[in-house]
Amino acid sequence: MVEIDWSEHAPRLRSSAASEADWNEQVARQLVRPGDTVAVDVGCGGGGMAKALAAALPAGTTVVAIDAHPDVLEQARQHTGGAVRCELASMDDGPEPLRKAIDAPASLIWASASVHHAADQQAAVNALASLLAPGGRLALAEGGLPARSLPWDLGVGEPGLESRLDVARDQYFRAMRDGLPGSVPMPYGWTDALTRAGLVDVATRSILTEQSAPLSVPEREKIADKFREWVGRLTGEAEAGHGHGHVGHDTQWLSPDDLATWRALLDPDSEHYLVRRTDLAVLSVRSIHLGHAPN
Repeated sequence: MVEIDWSEHAPRLRSSAASEADWNEQVARQLVRPGDTVAVDVGCGGGGMAKALAAALPAGTTVVAIDAHPDVLEQARQHTGGAVRCELASMDDGPEPLRKAIDAPASLIWASASVHHAADQQAAVNALASLLAPGGRLALAEGGLPARSLPWDLGVGEPGLESRLDVARDQYFRAMRDGLPGSVPMPYGWTDALTRAGLVDVATRSILTEQSAPLSVPEREKIADKFREWVGRLTGEAEAGHGHGHVGHDTQWLSPDDLATWRALLDPDSEHYLVRRTDLAVLSVRSIHLGHAPN
């Protein structure tokens, strides 16, 4: 069973909000429309999109950041610096707490990698859709393609390490979903979920992010931190490899050989330390599923 300690993850979500500021700002500018009066970031994490929406919308527009976890919401409050209203509410509790938190029909609701943490994902989409003003939009940032940063052959361990990490992450995600109290399967895609919620003109668009090698040292450190966080999550060691090259040994998702390879790649004292490589890159595709409330 997988249980996520959101208090532990709160600082990481704040860090992600800061590092993804450019992406959030780009998407926010594309999503907002003239006449928007209320924009909401549900499952706001570190508040990155809430802050970007506040910057993209005219002064006087209400922007609300909502999260179910107090420590996470506090990070969003600090990151947004008073530019948005922060409210505590959970999608798992249905629409009414969300409606109370927003306090007005929403022109735009954004939910990024948050609905998949709801026990009943369709019920969560239904709840979010019910909060829209006529013609309002619900944007779900879920899925896309697995990001790529590493060469197929790293010269250590078996080639294809990053692809096998994707498989392990899928297994972890399934265990997380199965372990949610009252978990309900959703055996169809996000566009179907939006349509079943009564939204129209449903479509998906995906955004490509690419940074070619050679990357700067800080950019390579971000990549190493991303892998460190995931290997740590998969092994139960939140600080896997950080500073000491240590990764927990008790894992059901990573093979012993791959675990040993990750230990070498994430150890700053190792000759194989990722940050020393000049062939790291960033290639990711993130999908946004958008539906409109009928007028």
